[in-house]
Amino acid sequence: MNDFWLYAMAAMYGFAGIMHFVKPRAFRAIVPSYLPAPNALVFWSGVAEVVLALGLLSTATRSVAAIGIILLLIAVFPANVYMATSDKFGKLPRWLVWGRLPLQGFLIYWAWLYV
Repeated sequence: MNDFWLYAMAAMYGFAGIMHFVKPRAFRAIVPSYLPAPNALVFWSGVAEVVLALGLLSTATRSVAAIGIILLLIAVFPANVYMATSDKFGKLPRWLVWGRLPLQGFLIYWAWLYV
C-alpha cells in the first residue's frame, strides 16, 4: 500500500482529533441527545482519533490502530445519522450531511486496507 495514503489517513484523523479540542462546540452539536455526557464523548473521541492516527505511523501498531479506526467510525455513525436527519443543521447543504453516511463506508474500507 502506498505510504502517501497511509500518511494522509493519519494526518486526517490527527487533524480531526485535534479539532475536537479546538472547536468542541461543533462536535458537541452533532452528539445525539439520547447519548449521555456529550462533553466526555467529544473529548474521548478526540483522544482516540489522535492516538489512532499516531498508531498508524508505526508498523508495530498499524493493524490495531486501523481496527480501532474502524470501530470508532462505527461508534460515531449515529452522530452522522443525527446530523443528516435533524433540522438543527439546516444551514448545511443537505447533500453534504447525507453524503457523510456513505463516506463512512469508504473510510472503513480505507482503514481495512491497513489491518
